[in-house]
Amino acid sequence: MKYKVIVRSGEISGYVVECPAVPGCVSQGKTIKEALENIQDAIKGCLEVLNKRAEKKVNTSTKVRLMAVTV
Repeated sequence: MKYKVIVRSGEISGYVVECPAVPGCVSQGKTIKEALENIQDAIKGCLEVLNKRAEKKVNTSTKVRLMAVTV
């Protein structure tokens, strides 16, 4: 799956990159290449946390199913 990210220069040095589709998902790197590699790991980590939170919220007494879809 592809995510659009925003890359900008850091305040002191390097680059800051964020993924607007995943709230709170931000990373950084000394180079643009490093920042892009780091945001990939950050996106994976953020999505794992969001999935775990969603699973906890699902009440087994209701008829709700947590399912994954590919876009």
